[in-house]
Amino acid sequence: MQTMAKWLIIVGIIFILAGIVWSWLSRLGIGHLPGDIYIRRNGFTFFFPFTTSLIASLLLSVILWIFRK
Repeated sequence: MQTMAKWLIIVGIIFILAGIVWSWLSRLGIGHLPGDIYIRRNGFTFFFPFTTSLIASLLLSVILWIFRK
């Protein structure tokens, strides 16, 4: 049970750090890459960062793969 609590704390810290870093990354253009879906209509805006999600997933996969070894 203690290992589950440790993992939840680690995941929480990662989310907090990602939220802090995200504001800095948005200044670099991350989050508005080609391939991200952005629809604006009368009174409605939809944004889905498809390409950004793929890049974040790849980076996270590589980081986790490195830590497992």
